[in-house]
Amino acid sequence: MADPAVEGRRLSRSFGRLVLLGTLLVVAGLVGLVYTGVATLTSMLLFGWLLLVGGIVGLLHAIESRGSNYFWLAVVVAALNIAAGVVVIRHPHGTAEALTMFAALLFLTGGLFRLVGSVVVRGPQFGWTLLQGAFGLLLGLLVLFDWPHSSLYVLGLFFSLALLFDGLGLIAIGVGGRRIVSLVSDRTTTGPSGELPDASTGGDGNQSKS
Repeated sequence: MADPAVEGRRLSRSFGRLVLLGTLLVVAGLVGLVYTGVATLTSMLLFGWLLLVGGIVGLLHAIESRGSNYFWLAVVVAALNIAAGVVVIRHPHGTAEALTMFAALLFLTGGLFRLVGSVVVRGPQFGWTLLQGAFGLLLGLLVLFDWPHSSLYVLGLFFSLALLFDGLGLIAIGVGGRRIVSLVSDRTTTGPSGELPDASTGGDGNQSKS
């Protein structure tokens, strides 16, 4: 049976690594919020490489299963991913402009549907839905009116915020996990009564007689 103290130290180190990774993500997110243009370019390159690697893996998988019914569909999907990845890597700024326009249209349509839906339905969450719709509509208009210049910072801003909140979440999990492991280790060491075991007592709890 594994030693509880050894397992506790191992879990504590694992949660410590989560805290370290979360700290790195938070730092990267803060740097990205300062340099949104660099963050936008980085996110586009990462997106392109993910498409390219995913397409190559999908193509290799399709070749391995070339006798199946979905072989040609897998080949087409993999080829599209590879082509899209190459385009994104070679033209990150143009891709950022296209994705920013797409995001602005999503904000506009989503906000408009929420506004209309809240007015028509008037449910229990009427005020909250109305506020969400107005915020989405306003955000879409702001991004659209400043396009294509908005493509230099919108995607980088979203990417940096995602890194920041993911990092904060990992830090919270790591710190909370280490605290729980420490409490359990202390309880195991001191016993259920909170007192250290007395070496002078025997197994029945009585003092040993000379």
